[in-house]
Amino acid sequence: MVFKRLLGSLGVGAPTIDTVLEPAPVVPGGALGGQVHLKGGQADFDIEHITLDLVARVEAEHAEGESEGTVVFDRFTVGGGFRLAAGESRSVPFGVTLPWETPVTELYGQPLGIVLGVRTEVAVAGAKDQGDLDPLTVTPLPAQEAILEAFGQLGFGFKSADLEYGHIGGTGQRLPFYQEIELHPAPQYAHQVNEVELTFLAGPGGLEVVLEADKRGGLLSSGHDTLTRVTVGHHDTRDWTTEVDGWIRRLLENRSKYGAPAYGHAAPYANHEHHGSGEHRHHEEHHRSGPGVGTAIAAGAAGLAVGVVGGMVAAEVVDEVGDFFEGDEDEG
Repeated sequence: MVFKRLLGSLGVGAPTIDTVLEPAPVVPGGALGGQVHLKGGQADFDIEHITLDLVARVEAEHAEGESEGTVVFDRFTVGGGFRLAAGESRSVPFGVTLPWETPVTELYGQPLGIVLGVRTEVAVAGAKDQGDLDPLTVTPLPAQEAILEAFGQLGFGFKSADLEYGHIGGTGQRLPFYQEIELHPAPQYAHQVNEVELTFLAGPGGLEVVLEADKRGGLLSSGHDTLTRVTVGHHDTRDWTTEVDGWIRRLLENRSKYGAPAYGHAAPYANHEHHGSGEHRHHEEHHRSGPGVGTAIAAGAAGLAVGVVGGMVAAEVVDEVGDFFEGDEDEG
């Protein structure tokens, strides 16, 4: 998506900005490149800075129900400190590194319904104005892809993927939200569990895999959750189908043995406040404690393997994502 927008706070004759991302998908922790194109207005303007915001649509559950808003999860200054002459065209190239926790938005070209974008802000003559919002496409890391492909091979089915505002207690999570993938159980486990929820917490040295079974009633309900947690390296070579099957068996054995949260439960959100601006500015914690398997390696992201995506209606996801970006543009 590319569209040009007048720096409205400066009125008629102001410069325009047009940000173009490189077309290739990126991975969590990978490089994102592109260019910011500026076109001078009817007079000279001093460009103080050009900033890129990484934006995500995030859900939050709380005592009053569920709310949704946008969160800026990273910011980069990519240029500035120059004068843009009247009518001058100038391009500012950039290359930035995504956080390891950046969520995955698609796998093998199939969208997962996760909405990420890059928003450009330019400061001119003491005034700041936001320009275009471009969709950001992120694909999974190799280990994430292999694990999710194993879930598909075992017969698990995709249910949904979303971004949850909050923190998984006891981990090195750095962003204010985490990605959660909900899976329908494989037929051999359907009599034991309603669904399995999967979260990846990734960092430079590997990723922690958090699995939760039979979460009923949302974050404010306890007594039905069971958790297990493992860590793997980015370049581990394992029989992933056997490995993941073992994780699920352990998860369900814990549930059967304890009949309640085996290692803790979901704690209620605290101090929740939803602002009319659509931004979540509150701080809250979703504590999901689990068996210690070493210190979590910072940050997370998640993806969905081809075998799991089968039941997804891709067109519906595309429409939903498109509506988000169109709505954002209309607001400007």
